Amino acid sequence: MTADESELSELRSAVRDFLEAKSPEEAVRKQMESETRYDPAVWAQLTEQLRLPGLAIPEEYGGDGFGPVELGVVLEEMGRALLCAPFFATVVLAAQALLASGDAEACARLLPGIAAGATTATLAVAENSGSWDPALISARAVRDGEGGEGGWRLTGRKSFVIDGTTADLVLVVARTVGGPSLFAVDGTAPGLTAESMETLDATRAMARLTLDAVPATLVGSDGSGGRIMAKVLDFASVALAAEQSGGARRCLETAAEYARTRHQFGRPIGSFQAVKHKCADMLVQVELAEAASREAARLAAEGSPDYPVAAGVAHVACSRAYMFTAMENIHVHGGIGFTWEHPAHLYFRRAKSSQLLFGGPAVYHERLLDRLGI
Repeated sequence: MTADESELSELRSAVRDFLEAKSPEEAVRKQMESETRYDPAVWAQLTEQLRLPGLAIPEEYGGDGFGPVELGVVLEEMGRALLCAPFFATVVLAAQALLASGDAEACARLLPGIAAGATTATLAVAENSGSWDPALISARAVRDGEGGEGGWRLTGRKSFVIDGTTADLVLVVARTVGGPSLFAVDGTAPGLTAESMETLDATRAMARLTLDAVPATLVGSDGSGGRIMAKVLDFASVALAAEQSGGARRCLETAAEYARTRHQFGRPIGSFQAVKHKCADMLVQVELAEAASREAARLAAEGSPDYPVAAGVAHVACSRAYMFTAMENIHVHGGIGFTWEHPAHLYFRRAKSSQLLFGGPAVYHERLLDRLGI
């Protein structure tokens, strides 16, 4: 199912109105300091009023059956508002990993709860190095000789797990004799310990997980983790690009508004050529980012063979654009832009954490070259 332009505009308007009411700066700062790092009441409203968790989940699993284009609109608005919620981890990472596995039984069992907003989930891949490459995973999965539920036990450590301390469901990539594989773990399973990580970006909760012979269920086939992660990273790169372009657009809007209203030497600072050039350069980066992310989402929805390359391009372009506009936003604001009280640094922190999320510039440039067959 694909929405037309008027429907996309209505979706954007509805999501923006909701987030302006529920995720203003003061709410973001409050959630940054909270234990759960999100407001369960807002999550419930986002689920019941807008049905966003089920937006990109197939109708056969309780979702609305839309795709990357519609999801991109939602993520642009969430990035613009710096929403603190387990949406990216649940809907983009976990749900797409389940769909990419091709395991109909696991999807039928787990996706309806995600679509309904009753289950929050995450995907645990990276370890101490921060790499999302399945070939570098050391966490182990062995057959459970005691006949425990699922028939597998996982042992190892995972780092940089988004919303890992609050997830009801954790999908873990671990190594078996057959190679990297995907496993489903209950968030309250015995042997699973989650602790919050202190990172640069407090608006995106990260956790370190310790797995000590944790009971798990295999999702998909044994050894299929590499294939699943290739699909997930392509989709997640497009989704993250949409979020990044939304944040970059907000930085541009904030800088331009300040340039129009802040007076120095008896005139708006936006009338000075140096500030004009900064805002113009920001606009160019934002327009390129939006074009790249939206084109990648369109190609993903169409199942185009060019989609993997477009996903890599979007990740590169939007990471660069968000970092650039977040820095320039601080520069335009001058001294006040460097203070804790001003929100500019929140966007800079999110821009940096997003740039590094799937391994950083060296890794995602290499991934783009791989998708190009180079």
